[in-house]
Parts: sequence; structure tokens; C-alpha cells
Amino acid sequence: MIVVMAGTMSLHPFRGRALLTVEHLSCAVLQDISLVLEDAEPVSLSGASGSGKTRLLRAIADLDLNTGSVSLDGVMREAIEPQTWRRKVGYLPAESRWWATTVGEHFRDPRTVAFEQLGFGHEVAEWKVARLSSGERQRLAVLRLLENRPRVLLLDEPTANLDAANIERVEALVHDYIVGTRAACLWVTHAAEQVRRIARHRLVLENSFLAQVEAA
Repeated sequence: MIVVMAGTMSLHPFRGRALLTVEHLSCAVLQDISLVLEDAEPVSLSGASGSGKTRLLRAIADLDLNTGSVSLDGVMREAIEPQTWRRKVGYLPAESRWWATTVGEHFRDPRTVAFEQLGFGHEVAEWKVARLSSGERQRLAVLRLLENRPRVLLLDEPTANLDAANIERVEALVHDYIVGTRAACLWVTHAAEQVRRIARHRLVLENSFLAQVEAA
């Protein structure tokens, strides 16, 4: 179950184990947003272009200026070092950043990364980033995020540039990670079919308000 509050509504009690709690969050385009994400329960987030989906993810990750309260496992965000928070609450942008020459330089220990789960051989660690396609960068960015072992995944359209086979690989990898580590996940997607595959609960951002819709 996911609990949502918008405007002046009350935050209703949840039945499962709350992992991430957001209360009265406001930022540039969003006002008074509250929600609870439970462990091992992926939730989809959709909405029109410009509705604030990316802003919401970035605010939760504390990458953009925001007000309100956010907590992880009952610990307030302010009590956790910013670098530690961003490792535990992992944000995957729609366009990932790459700062070094080779793929392997972006991982702490490339030898332990399950590249094969997303269709790569371990030689990918030696590839130059400049040769990567947008889809390859997207898949590798997912692996890079998971190497940090985050407790919460904030995924901004992680399969937008992928073909059907690689979409399936990413969905399976994220699902296995969430179930295996009891992580929470907020997944931005516009694809109705993907919503039905990945989540029982769906959030929709509209006119700066967050609404909950049961996924079909």
C-alpha cells in the first residue's frame, strides 16, 4: 500500500512497513506533496510533460532546493550526511552523467558488477564512454546506481531509449533488486503497459497535485 497526501488532506495510516516518508514537500513547481513508500513495493509515477515528476524525484534526493520533511527508516534527512543520503536514496536521471574516459572508471569494482544481466560482457568495463549509444548508457547507469546498494530507487524513465528485450532485462533486474534487498522504488514512466508490469500502485502528478490510482 502507498499513502498519498496532496493539499491539506491528512496523511492516512499505512498497513505495511514505511521505508521513505515525505511530508508537505514543496519546491519550484510542487506544493505540499506527501507520500509514503513501502519496502519491496515499486510504485509508478506518471503525468504530463512539465508536471513536476523529475522535480519531485530530485527534491526527494535533495538535489534541488525544497521544504518539508523527508525521512528514511524513521531517520530525518537532515540527520544524514548529504553524500550518504544520496547514496541511500539513489536518483537515476533520464540522461546520466559520465565524467571519466572508460566505463569501468565509473564503478568502484567493475569485477563484481553483473554486466551480463543487462546484456554486456565484462569487457564493457574497458569501453570508452564516447562509443556508447544512449541505450547502452542508460543500461550501464542502472548498474552503476545499484552498485551503491540504495535503500530507495528514484528512477526517471530508465527504459525510455531501450528496445523490448532490454526493457525486459532492466525491469527484471530492478524487480529482483527490490525484492532481494527490500528496497522502495518510485519509477517514472509514461508507458501504460509498463505500469501494469512493474507496479500495483500508480501515482499521477497533475496541476501540482499528486493522486493515487490503482494500476489495472
